[in-house]
Amino acid sequence: MKFQDFPYKRQDVEVIIKELEQLTNSFVEAKTANEQVKVIKKLYSLQDEFMSHAVIASVRNSIDTKDEFYDNEVKYYDEKGPLIGKYYNDFSKLMYNSKFKDELIKEFGKYLFDQIEVSLKTFDEKIIPLLIAENKIAREYSNLIAGAEIEFEGKIYNLSQMTPFAKSIDRKTRHQAQLAVSGFFSKKEVEIDDIYDKLVKVRNEIALTLGYENYVELGYYRMGRTDYDAKDVYNYREQIKREVVPAVSKLNKRKQARLNVSKLMSYDTISFLSGDPTPKGEVKHLVNMAKKMYTEMSPETGEFFNFMVKHNLFDLESKKGKRGGGYCTFIPSYGAPFIFANFNGTAGDVDVLTHEAGHAFQVYSSKDNIPPQRWPGMESAEIHSMSMEFLTWPWMELFFKEDTEKYYFTHLASTISFLPYGALVDEFQHEVYEKPHMSPAERKQTWRRLEKIYLPEKDYGDDKMMDKGTYWYRQGHIFSSPFYYIDYTLAQVIAFQYWHLSRVDREKAWESYYKLCTLGGTKGFIGLISEVNLKNPFKDGTIKEALKPLMEYLDGVDDSKF
Repeated sequence: MKFQDFPYKRQDVEVIIKELEQLTNSFVEAKTANEQVKVIKKLYSLQDEFMSHAVIASVRNSIDTKDEFYDNEVKYYDEKGPLIGKYYNDFSKLMYNSKFKDELIKEFGKYLFDQIEVSLKTFDEKIIPLLIAENKIAREYSNLIAGAEIEFEGKIYNLSQMTPFAKSIDRKTRHQAQLAVSGFFSKKEVEIDDIYDKLVKVRNEIALTLGYENYVELGYYRMGRTDYDAKDVYNYREQIKREVVPAVSKLNKRKQARLNVSKLMSYDTISFLSGDPTPKGEVKHLVNMAKKMYTEMSPETGEFFNFMVKHNLFDLESKKGKRGGGYCTFIPSYGAPFIFANFNGTAGDVDVLTHEAGHAFQVYSSKDNIPPQRWPGMESAEIHSMSMEFLTWPWMELFFKEDTEKYYFTHLASTISFLPYGALVDEFQHEVYEKPHMSPAERKQTWRRLEKIYLPEKDYGDDKMMDKGTYWYRQGHIFSSPFYYIDYTLAQVIAFQYWHLSRVDREKAWESYYKLCTLGGTKGFIGLISEVNLKNPFKDGTIKEALKPLMEYLDGVDDSKF
């Protein structure tokens, strides 16, 4: 069956609640550990069935946000999902306090109970109306962004379709494209400020209702973080300020010379006057090249990618009414990952085929794990995607042909340059949720102040909208997944280690990577990286050490030849 033929049926939440009540009673009445294990497995089976249909609805809604049927289905799950959460929470409490807990730990592993402990700190029946409100407000933002219509050079484009103009060789075109995008955000400024203000306040109310001082600690628990906290992340961000910001300034000086400009501006988003590397070929060709690459890479990746192609588990082209961005999700009943993207003719198209395929390969490799442990935590999940971007380097010529060397340089330089931005997004959110009653104007001032610390060369010129601190409007994670973004940077530091190891000993790097994929979410972030002998980014010196071989590689490239 192809994805478009997967049957969809709305899951009746009332019926599911009755089944959950029956399972809860069976668990309480169980006389042996073995009986409780069977009940837990039935619960997971029920959960998989529900999630499969909810995910199919969500993906089809992403593909066409104007399809009223699936729009209503997603609204239904947004409204009803939190009601089911109460029953899962009650069941988790019973598991955590079971008289057979030792036997359950032997069956499912200790980490599951660490996860339960954290999840119990995030829920109470009292917050259900607030969770429903949060879902609804977050959807307002994603619908607003998906519906963006930007007039440029006589035509109408969405945000994703504006990217090629923002990457044009012609500096004037880039400048005008930035102003056009900023014009869209300027028109929506009051609306976006209002949406974010409501989100911050509802999340703060959830935190206060659950007994927290503010949303920060709760936000970490909601992310499922079991082995590090806000203090660890603060120290980590300080490492980025110390080690990475100066390295990026050095890269920016080289870029300024390459672009032959007296001052780098925010719209100087290209790396070379000859143009940034672009993939050679249309979507079908790129997928065929990816198939060849993954078949040659390993038996495991070959099996995985053939499965994806056979069942048409992709939607890659940008089109009107399609949600922006890219993601990977999983449909449990079919053991099927799904990759969603918006190709636009830039190198990012290939990054999607490596980045999102890294996520998809990981969940495919651990699909037989229990549902809560198929995926690792967000920061660990990004290791698989970002490392896959580097492990696929030997095949980049299939996509970029004569632009391959240029791609290597931009890919490495951009991943290093990303770290300060990722840390900026995180520090901004800490300040916002520590002071939830900040006005929209104060939030913008906070962003611009932090931007000057993390991205000191950023100059918006005549773009007054961005200069007042609104760039974060386009960062969907800030709205939908608070505190998620730092995860990309943590994973990037791990991926740097895989980049280096794959050049020194490719076999060893693959062995470590594949093992990490199969582990799924059986441990926390620190536990997973320890298991495969990777260095902890929170430890002083790790970032400096990981950065060294990358900067040496870039220093050895004559970038003037591009």
